[in-house]
Amino acid sequence: MLIATSTSEARQKQRLVHVNGKDYTLSEYVGAAPVRGKYVEGNEVNDNGLPQGFLVEQPPGSVTLPHFHETNQFQVFVDGSGSMGKHAAEPLTVQYANGHTPYGPIAAGANGVTYFSLRQRWDPGAKYMPGARDKLSKGNQRTRLKGGIPKTDAKTRSALLRPEAEIVFEPEADGMAAWIYRFGPGQQCEMPPATGTGGQYLVVTAGELVQDNKVYDKWSTLFVTNDEVAPTIAASDLGLDLLVLQFPAHTGPDKS
Repeated sequence: MLIATSTSEARQKQRLVHVNGKDYTLSEYVGAAPVRGKYVEGNEVNDNGLPQGFLVEQPPGSVTLPHFHETNQFQVFVDGSGSMGKHAAEPLTVQYANGHTPYGPIAAGANGVTYFSLRQRWDPGAKYMPGARDKLSKGNQRTRLKGGIPKTDAKTRSALLRPEAEIVFEPEADGMAAWIYRFGPGQQCEMPPATGTGGQYLVVTAGELVQDNKVYDKWSTLFVTNDEVAPTIAASDLGLDLLVLQFPAHTGPDKS
C-alpha cells in the first residue's frame, strides 16, 4: 500500500492541540493525529490500524516536556528554530526514537519551530516523564539524531547527472535507516525496497515529486508499506530533495 498526501490535503485536516499551556497546530498526513497533547487512559479505542504522521507547528517560546511514545518514530525539523534536548533542531534535522524511548524537551525559538512526527503505527499520546515512568517498558531504548542536512542549491542540482543518495542514518541490523535523495530536474529513480522492514516515509523537503501524474510539493509525504513494490520516484522540473525514513522490522518493545 502507498499512502500519498499533499501538503494542501494535510492542511485541510488541521486543528489545534493544547500542550503545556500553548496551542500547537497539527496537520494530519497519515492516519489520525493525537486528539490531545498527552496520553489519556482508554484512548487506545481510537486506534485505526494505520501509521500516524502529522506536521506540528509549535509556537514561539513553547516547550514540549520530556516524554515517550509507544511506537517507533522519526521527527523531521523543517522550519523555524528550536532545540531537541541539548541539540539544535533547525532545518534540516532528523531524529529517530524507538518506542518507549524518552526524549526532549523540544523548545521552540523566537519564531516557533515546525516538524513532522512520523510514526510506524498509531500512538495513543505522549507519556510525560517522570509521571509516566510506570508505563515505560525498558530494554529497547534507542535514539539517533542528525542535523545540518543542507538543501540542494541550484548549482549543485543543475550539475547532477542522476539522482544521488546520501546516508542520514546507516542501516542497522533491524532495518532502521534513513537517506536523503537529491534529484535534478525531471530525473527519476527507484527507492530502496521496504520489504523486510517496518515501512518507509518519503518526505519532500525541497522541490516537487511527481507520482501517478500528480505533483506533490514541499512537505508532502508518501508512506510505503513493507508489502508494496519499491516505487519509482520522479522529480518535476524544479528538481527534488526527498528524505527516505525506514522503520525497523519490529514496532517496539511491546511488539518485538
